[in-house]
Amino acid sequence: MQLPNTFESLIEEANQLDLYRKLILQLNKDFLLANIDLDFHEEVLPSSLKLILHDTVYKLIQEKFTEYLNLLYIIDVPEKQVKALDGDRVENVKTRLQKAIDDLKVATDENRFEQELIYYLEKLDINEEKVRLANHLDYFLQTLSSENSNG
Repeated sequence: MQLPNTFESLIEEANQLDLYRKLILQLNKDFLLANIDLDFHEEVLPSSLKLILHDTVYKLIQEKFTEYLNLLYIIDVPEKQVKALDGDRVENVKTRLQKAIDDLKVATDENRFEQELIYYLEKLDINEEKVRLANHLDYFLQTLSSENSNG
């Protein structure tokens, strides 16, 4: 397949192949499989689609990180990229919480703050989910490579 020479020819080829409609259908399928209540109409404008996707993904990251990871798994994001998401989350949460307390200008008990922080961070910890995902993937690959059928 040869790449289009101009932007206009790229758009024309995309229209001929019905790529935008197929994108909408795939997004709907992926969000449905991830149990995320989002359904796009085929007539949605690309600019609206971008805004809705951005808002949805942002909310998932902020409020429902496990569902976000599930969505990444469904759309087949490589494990290396999922592991990179964890990064500095713990330190960022601690800094954000400390700043919020400082902004309140209320004296806090450092020991109590640490206890609450540990509790909160345990809720945010995704290591267990990452291990579980890795085990599921290993089992899936073993099942695929076995000669015996399970069904």
